[in-house]
Amino acid sequence: MPPVTMPSESVYNELVDSLSVGIICVDRALDVITINAAGESILQVSAVKAHGQNLLDLLELPDSLLSRMHETLHSGQPFSDREVNLAPTGSSPLLVDCTISSWTSNRASAGLLLELNALNRPMRIAREGSLLMQQQQTSSLMRGLAHEIKNPLGGIRGAAQLLENELQDASLHEYTRIIIRESDRLRQLIDGMLGPGNRLDMRRLNIHEVLEHVRKIVSVEASNGIRLNIDYDPSIPELVSDHDRLVQVFLNIARNALNAIGDDGTIVFKSRIVSNFTIGATRHPLAIRVDISDDGTGISDELREQIFLPLVSGSALGTGLGLSIAQTTMHQLGGLIECESQPEQTVFSIILPLEANTPDSTGHLLK
Repeated sequence: MPPVTMPSESVYNELVDSLSVGIICVDRALDVITINAAGESILQVSAVKAHGQNLLDLLELPDSLLSRMHETLHSGQPFSDREVNLAPTGSSPLLVDCTISSWTSNRASAGLLLELNALNRPMRIAREGSLLMQQQQTSSLMRGLAHEIKNPLGGIRGAAQLLENELQDASLHEYTRIIIRESDRLRQLIDGMLGPGNRLDMRRLNIHEVLEHVRKIVSVEASNGIRLNIDYDPSIPELVSDHDRLVQVFLNIARNALNAIGDDGTIVFKSRIVSNFTIGATRHPLAIRVDISDDGTGISDELREQIFLPLVSGSALGTGLGLSIAQTTMHQLGGLIECESQPEQTVFSIILPLEANTPDSTGHLLK
């Protein structure tokens, strides 16, 4: 029988990082020793940044769970709990099943091992799949509708031009010019519904340079009472994407946040790495998540389900095209936009896969 070969430390770390269950290892003082990739997603912080920090500074725990953790430290008896609400600092609450056990070093109790299985994940995947399907159906409908509208619009405009040439009374030319002008306006509106159609300009970029560019633009437009804060993860590597398209997406969302908070409020630009993130039917080992949040009045439940549809707007002055085009753009880039909202806490999350995909001849990413 051949000898059993133990995996190397690097292989072991890769195996642990491939788990969908979050693993968090803490010492007896509850200071973080290490976390796996899924644990990073749960805590919304990188392993490097989390190392040495106290778990309670990263995660708000129910008193009952904290009490049982201390019991495990003293007794060594593991325990499991289902549907526990956790609140990562600065992020939305999570519903998890958890198992907590002690771990030893040199036969002495050294700390705790937390296994956290996020129950929000299946619901999120289903919601994202619904968002993508909704966007694809909407785009298909809009393209068909645009084709049907553009043809008669061209005929109306051409007929108005011919009529203007035949009119002897110059005072009537204003009416034909109104027809031409309104036909052009409708055509521009339809083109806006379809979103960007030219090729993607894919190149390596730093996501924080894009965000800072957007933040500077918004700072010029913001009143003195607006605070623009940042919470970036500096360990995020470069990615391959379209710089100008990302600027348009981030700027649209940031301007919506600016309108939502009026003359006094806070907008936060936040970046994190998330692991094992599923977009549609594709599971991405690593992705970048950019959150743009504001403390405005929030978005109603009914409107939140429709905000990515064309001509749906929460503002009396809006056209309802901005978020629809932004979602279409993110779909072209292989990503997705999500929204969570409640009074004084609205978060738009832009997710971008980190793997360097190659655009095809139409500018879309190859999967």
